Amino acid sequence: MAEIHTDVVVLGVGTCGEDLSLRLLGEGLSVVGIEANLVGGECPYWACLPTKMMIRAGNAIAEARRVELLAGNSDVVASWTPVAERVRAEATGNWDDSIAVQRFGDRGGQLIHGRGHFVGPRAIEVNGDRVIARIGVVIATGSQPTIPPIPGLEDVPYWTTHDAIAAESLPSSLIVLGGGAVGCELGQVLARFGVAITIVEGRERLLAAEEPEASAIVEESLTADGVTVLTGVHATRVFVTENGVGVDLANGTMVEASLLLVATGRHIDLSDLGLEVLGLNGADHTLDVDATMRVADGVWAMGDVTGKGMFTHLAMHQAGIVGDDILGTISRIADDEAPPRVTFTDPEVGAVGMTEEQALSAGLDIAVVVKSLAATFRGWLHATGSGVIKLVIDRSTGLLVGATAVGPHGGEVLGMLSLAIHAEVPVEKLQTMIYAFPTFHGGIGEAIGAYARGLSTVFEPGNQGIDTIDKVIADLG
Repeated sequence: MAEIHTDVVVLGVGTCGEDLSLRLLGEGLSVVGIEANLVGGECPYWACLPTKMMIRAGNAIAEARRVELLAGNSDVVASWTPVAERVRAEATGNWDDSIAVQRFGDRGGQLIHGRGHFVGPRAIEVNGDRVIARIGVVIATGSQPTIPPIPGLEDVPYWTTHDAIAAESLPSSLIVLGGGAVGCELGQVLARFGVAITIVEGRERLLAAEEPEASAIVEESLTADGVTVLTGVHATRVFVTENGVGVDLANGTMVEASLLLVATGRHIDLSDLGLEVLGLNGADHTLDVDATMRVADGVWAMGDVTGKGMFTHLAMHQAGIVGDDILGTISRIADDEAPPRVTFTDPEVGAVGMTEEQALSAGLDIAVVVKSLAATFRGWLHATGSGVIKLVIDRSTGLLVGATAVGPHGGEVLGMLSLAIHAEVPVEKLQTMIYAFPTFHGGIGEAIGAYARGLSTVFEPGNQGIDTIDKVIADLG
């Protein structure tokens, strides 16, 4: 058994693990990175980058077909081949991490491919060798796709999200198990390339973690793309059919397609990390961290394993906090404020902070404003058809505590709302802000203006009618 000494061990060199490692190396520390899969993690190879590349392609098809609504005629023929080729060439590098590995080594880091586990407070065993950290160990081992225990699933060939990303050709039809962000995004994309999609979601609505208004708009959009949406029903059995695969549902019906995609979320498995050495329970689902992301003395955790949210931007933020703490330049600490999140369907769903339901459950005295995007000036000009701006305001503090922007560029509109919540800008101050006209973010100003006037309705651009604010609730009891 070889014994390797280093300043810091980074256990999991995914997106945040790589970012932290390169920062520490740049500051002159020695780093050993241990990674069981591809250096860089899910985001560049299987998630953020390739999926958004696919979504961009699907949106281009949909937008071209909207020409008939606004400017003339269109004749669009979708082809998956250029999408698959671009994913390989520009996003994933054909799932080869050699460039990332070389970058790590060129910066002075030592990379070990393997699965490590604790054998001491600052000691990791990997591939039969022992790595000893002088400063400490950072846990960033991420999460894995969840495969539900549905009878028959193990006997049926099925896609995970990895298979969908790597597909060079598409099936004629596909059942998507899971109506969360990933299921909705991939379902819509593939539908726009001619795949007959059926989404099966056990909860009562799609995107159940978001506002009900967002769920309804996304379902409407998916349906318009030809997607069959089945909510409030669970799969009870999966089996092979002559045409591919069948799924029995709890309501006594059956759906059939040529292929099945399992998109039922991700889970965190800490069982093989040897956390008992630290006095922790490896059976736990997440690691509890303090304001500097410490799990124990000389041990930090970041990314999915913290259970704070499975978002790349959150993991990168946490990597910055860990780096500050290790380098002794603490300028940031973790807090419980919810990070912004975006579901990249068409229309996009951008959200930050509490939902209306969460705010009520927390006992807050809230006002809620819901404004149809089509009733904003930019929404009307854009002919969006559907979209919404929803604001959740804590009346006791006068602060925005939650917001959702559904529509074209909803994730970009979210930037202003995230800043308002993060910086605790009073709604009274937002009322005095000058909003560029006509913009999508200007719709936020329109909604806040209606709230300030105590109105439930204001003039609608275009026909000077009424009914642009769906509701302004000043008192929810």
